[in-house]
Amino acid sequence: MTFAIRKFACGAGALFGLCGASLALAAPAQYTVDPEHTYPSFEASHMGISIWRGKFDRTTGTATLDDAAASGVIDVRVDLKSVDFGHAKLNEFMVGPQFFDTEKFPEAHYRGTLAGFVNGAPTRVDGTLTLHGVTQPLPLTVNLFKCVPHPMLKRQLCGADAVATFQRDQFGLDAGKSYGFSMDVTLRIQVEALKND
Repeated sequence: MTFAIRKFACGAGALFGLCGASLALAAPAQYTVDPEHTYPSFEASHMGISIWRGKFDRTTGTATLDDAAASGVIDVRVDLKSVDFGHAKLNEFMVGPQFFDTEKFPEAHYRGTLAGFVNGAPTRVDGTLTLHGVTQPLPLTVNLFKCVPHPMLKRQLCGADAVATFQRDQFGLDAGKSYGFSMDVTLRIQVEALKND
């Protein structure tokens, strides 16, 4: 997920400040997800006795943000073959036909609209997740949002931390359900993005 800010338009620390008519006329800004600093992760119960955690190592995406209108959209794709539990055999199971079935469904796709702006920053994303060939609504809660000038690239860098929960069997991922496994999944997203030139 990516977001934009024009920090210098109103001085240091003025996040999303609308400081004059010229800013209101500015075009929406385009951003690209930094795959080296973006890692969706997840948590799920293992037989109700422990919580297993994993992450995805390859994510791509874009975002558009209109500061003046307090609006924006995000579009993110996750390579499901990059799943990593820190456990080789479990990784192999997850990409196989009994779970993600990445030969048929190689990626997850999230597209959403930034919403609930407070002091110029979004507090949620209203969007949909497509996973395992199924598309379902999935709102994200944005717990942290901040933008700063990148010290080396001299471009605006934005970051966010977001969370959501869903039932994996709604996406056809019901392995273990017959044994009483919980279908609850917590999704956590750390994301950074750079403003396009």
